[in-house]
Amino acid sequence: MTNPVARPRSAAEAPGASAGRADALDRTPLPRLARGLWLAWAVCLALAMLWGNLGGGHATLPATWGRMGASLALVAAAWVGFSWWRGSDAGRFSALIALGMTLGTWGDFYNAELLNFMAPLGDPVLGGMICFGLGHVAYIVACVNAATHAKLNNRAVKYGCLAAWLVVATLGWYGIVYVGASEKTRDLVWPALPYSLLLASTAGLATGLAAQNRQFRPLAVGTALFFVSDMLLAVGLFRGNLPYSTELVWLTYSPGQMLIVFGALAVCPLLIRNVATDAAPHRAGAGG
Repeated sequence: MTNPVARPRSAAEAPGASAGRADALDRTPLPRLARGLWLAWAVCLALAMLWGNLGGGHATLPATWGRMGASLALVAAAWVGFSWWRGSDAGRFSALIALGMTLGTWGDFYNAELLNFMAPLGDPVLGGMICFGLGHVAYIVACVNAATHAKLNNRAVKYGCLAAWLVVATLGWYGIVYVGASEKTRDLVWPALPYSLLLASTAGLATGLAAQNRQFRPLAVGTALFFVSDMLLAVGLFRGNLPYSTELVWLTYSPGQMLIVFGALAVCPLLIRNVATDAAPHRAGAGG
């Protein structure tokens, strides 16, 4: 005897139920909660920027924790999204996005020198690179998962976008990091190359998705902003002082992460519906 309240494990098992979940999304508390977390993100980021400019600098505790609060709001939004889509064909995608955002926030805490006492890595930038890199591995797997479920498998578009972004990353690394390295930063030069290529891979795969379906554009813009923020951070680190570096980095990085999280939530119904639509004729044929 089946459990009438059990959630379907996949759209192929219960396409009507999964499609119903996608159609009912706007009638659940999820959008209201997500909007609330988006507002919390925006307020935290705005207050952090204001306090950093008017209240004594970006290194002060209120400014630092305002930035950390913005990232934590996005972590909460990502896991709320997963809690809604888990058990469906969008569950793994939303889990990977939430994992990537969580690892990115750990990177934020490392860069703010708030985690060195727990896991000392010498240079906090190295800890940030490791966390962000692992987060982008999760984002990359999420993009591959989305391409499979959304049937966006044009190889020319996918690999063309990926190649273009990898070229941009290599040129950026050479012009900013390799050429601009000093005695103080030379140990970070070669680790920065695979890290830059990893970020570019995320942007390339997301751009490939957006080129095939415009609903993925917010996700693609988010990954591009993340990449830009990393290049700006590299300019300040390897090429010397960058005016308004904190503002430039955080006003590209944090909106980028926001677009990744909320862009991912926006395409989850698409992943569900595509699988449900494919499964429906098969069920009808089996019934005949």
